[in-house]
Amino acid sequence: RDRCRRLDLSGNNRNCFLTGSLTDYCRNFLGKGQRCLLNLPKTEVWKNAPHGSGRFYFQSSPLQGEKVTSFQNNTAGLHPSHFSARNVQIASFFHTSPSLQAAPVPLFWIIVKPAQKLFAIILGRSIRNWWKALPPNKRELFKESARRNKWKILLGVSSLGVLFVVFYFTHLEETPITGRARLLVFGKEHFRQLSQMEYDMWMEEFKNKMLPETDARYQVVKSVVGHLSESNKDVPQVSALDWVIHVVDEPGVNAFVLPNGQVFVFTGLLNAVSDIHQLSFILGHEIAHAVLQHAAEKASLVHFLDFLSLIFLTMIWAICPRDSLAVVGQWIQSKLQEFMFDRPYSRTLEAEADKVGLQFAAKACVDVRASSVFWQQMELAEAIQGQPKLPEWLSTHPSHENRAEHLDRLIPEALKIRERCNCPSLSGPDPRLIFKLNMQHLLESSKVQETQNSTEQALSKPKLDFPHT
Repeated sequence: RDRCRRLDLSGNNRNCFLTGSLTDYCRNFLGKGQRCLLNLPKTEVWKNAPHGSGRFYFQSSPLQGEKVTSFQNNTAGLHPSHFSARNVQIASFFHTSPSLQAAPVPLFWIIVKPAQKLFAIILGRSIRNWWKALPPNKRELFKESARRNKWKILLGVSSLGVLFVVFYFTHLEETPITGRARLLVFGKEHFRQLSQMEYDMWMEEFKNKMLPETDARYQVVKSVVGHLSESNKDVPQVSALDWVIHVVDEPGVNAFVLPNGQVFVFTGLLNAVSDIHQLSFILGHEIAHAVLQHAAEKASLVHFLDFLSLIFLTMIWAICPRDSLAVVGQWIQSKLQEFMFDRPYSRTLEAEADKVGLQFAAKACVDVRASSVFWQQMELAEAIQGQPKLPEWLSTHPSHENRAEHLDRLIPEALKIRERCNCPSLSGPDPRLIFKLNMQHLLESSKVQETQNSTEQALSKPKLDFPHT
């Protein structure tokens, strides 16, 4: 029977990660716990959840005067600087995926996809010009012939539709862990080999920015990833991959995992997280993307939809009377595909990675309550920056607010997983409560400061004496 060994990640150590005891804390992190082998039941995926942007350091410490929050904007070290409520500094956006897709694009797409679209445009335009050049009597003959053979035409179109449906259902596979049915066109091994191309690209780009293995920050990431993989090695997809760590000295708040197990973490992310619990959840989320093969799944869906769109693209260029209208129609078609299929599907995959990543963190005895706090911090960062709050349907990721709410709904089950793994009880205060109290204190402090400023401005105004009538 699988055993769950204890790991002391209690709430009273929440701030050790970014303070002076970093190395000692990591030794403690590895020394006191090894793994929890637990077969998780297959559950339905949450689909209404969310995306992160903005980064800052939030220290959940007791309320003391104006030093309620600490926002880290220094990418050189790991020690947070304290700012007053009036001097809050926010850094750049946070994305848990690289600027390019973490999934490699199959090589033949680079050539075939543009050629397919060009062929569809030329074919549709040729049909339109051919139809315009026909004499009126021949047009009527074609129309009459189409009316006589409408059932044959309908049968041909239906047969084509059936072929697409058969292709779709014969390429459905079950997602690991969650058991969700999904389309998978590309072979797993072939796709993993193609990921080596992107790995070589990233290594070439970051070759002068890689931290050495002796760096304390590298050791932190290595410890967290090693513990997550060890605690979840009962999952075949986790134990099958060789997780290789790369820490990039970049200020961007970013982390991603390639399908072949190459883990890339930017130092900006290490400066942005509050503690090792948040870092463990984020890396668990990224590992979940690789384990669930989201890269191959997303590429398969895009490939399937692009192939279907070629039919509509040909029809648009054949029906529209002018090229300008055809261009507009093509743009509308691409946007409909993006907002009705691509982006919602991407948000679903992000929500699924949050769910599975939280389970991975729970089996590693992490304080899973810190996961929703991280996205609340991101929400606060955007609010302080004054960034416009765009609707979620415009994004490929869920909103910070919805993401935090989604995780709050998942945390009770994650806490049960910790109990089944015989993890030590969380003796510290709930970080969600601390965050809420700190935000209330920050708002009260800002209101007091605004009142003082308005009073000072009123006293500094010159008094004007008007004569009495």
